[in-house]
Amino acid sequence: MDNNIVISTPPHIKGKRTTKCIMLDVLIALIPAAVMGVVYFGLKALLLEAVAILGAVATEFVYYFIAQGGFKDKCANALETCKKWLNQFDFTSAITGLILALIVPVTVNWYEVLIGSVFAVAVVKMLFGGTGKNLVNPAITGRIFMFISFTLTVFIAPNFEAIKWWDLSANLIPDDGVLQVGATVLSGNLLQGKGVGTSLLDLLLGSGVAGCIGETCKVAIIAGYIYLCARKIIKWWQPLLVVLSCGVLGTVLMSVQKEAFDIAFFLPSILSGGLLFGAVFMATDYVTSPKGFAGQVIYYVAIGLFTALLRHYTKIEVISFTIMLLNLVVPLIDIYTVRKPFGYKKTSKEGK
Repeated sequence: MDNNIVISTPPHIKGKRTTKCIMLDVLIALIPAAVMGVVYFGLKALLLEAVAILGAVATEFVYYFIAQGGFKDKCANALETCKKWLNQFDFTSAITGLILALIVPVTVNWYEVLIGSVFAVAVVKMLFGGTGKNLVNPAITGRIFMFISFTLTVFIAPNFEAIKWWDLSANLIPDDGVLQVGATVLSGNLLQGKGVGTSLLDLLLGSGVAGCIGETCKVAIIAGYIYLCARKIIKWWQPLLVVLSCGVLGTVLMSVQKEAFDIAFFLPSILSGGLLFGAVFMATDYVTSPKGFAGQVIYYVAIGLFTALLRHYTKIEVISFTIMLLNLVVPLIDIYTVRKPFGYKKTSKEGK
């Protein structure tokens, strides 16, 4: 038997698009959200993004270097190992680091996001075999690890008059000294049934809205969504299933709570928190989402429904927790939603 035979997951389609090209497109789609995070929160946001990316990429390199025997024989093969790593580098670790930085508030310390990025890549990704082998989304798990280990509940709104691009200690706290604690608009008046307190335009633009670095400006997220759809990296209906199912159920639950149908809750609910960012950039992860059409429909709808339920009863943003939990259910979804074999054609039954 030929030992050079490589067995891979079907369907076996030969194309010019590689994993590196796909991940580069995802990285490009994240740029608008990353840039707006810096515009809204200043140089501290840029620092966190840079630290997270460098930490994630460095962790992947160190892990690969050790696993490939880079330190053996007095590092005799160090240069060759570095070349191998560079050839296989596919931007996935950079994406993990950037997403992690975008889903945390600017109030975190740089070493906290560094620890989170190291955990995400080393434990969640590389420990399970590297790209394509992780059970759950690394960036989400890194964020949850940070949530458990550190304080990630203090969110501030952009204070444009106080932003000094050259000063990492610039005061972004509003003049009244009041910090928004919790999941911003969600944990404030919105989920308490007391109204939004913020205009839809502000929610869409992210101006004056407290939140995480990359989740506040919804226009930037939508720009990334359009790019990913145009490049055929994701299907247009996948994030929409998450957003619509969450918005519809959230509106129903709020209407039951107020004992009157309240359609006005729909738009604020889908434009608040990290729902839109999670639906576009995290729920659509190739590795941790189902492979078949039926399984994907179940998966994305379930994310939206569970997010709405947990939002309603916990009064905080839970999109990261929901996606991670559904990631663990994906193998079962794939088992019970049997996919049509690639190239299969249904044969017509002969008439009696």
